Amino acid sequence: MITILMVEDEMNLAMMLEDILDDAGYRVLKAARLPNALEIVVQSDLDGKGRIDAAILDINLAGVQVFPLADVLRERGVPFVFTSGYGRDGIPDAYGDSVILQKPYGVESILSTLQVMLADRPAAD
Repeated sequence: MITILMVEDEMNLAMMLEDILDDAGYRVLKAARLPNALEIVVQSDLDGKGRIDAAILDINLAGVQVFPLADVLRERGVPFVFTSGYGRDGIPDAYGDSVILQKPYGVESILSTLQVMLADRPAAD
């Protein structure tokens, strides 16, 4: 099963997105704050329950930017998409080529973005 890390601090949006991902057949790991998200990534490496195949990252988590997590995911080769109500404003140059979905985004937008991101992933062991 494909595992998606969903990092979103808006509870209603997180619940809706989790339902969308569940219905699409993905396993969802969720976090609302940066420290929790980083712990999930570290734990996924240690517990043997499987890798994180892709991530959906809200840029602003209660006033804390998600870029340290994006750095860790990049180092591990995990594709991710940023979500933001502000579009590309405030994105560091290092992430200029990253996919950004403008909030509010639709079901088809998030699912098609995941499909593209996952198309080049190697099969799970």
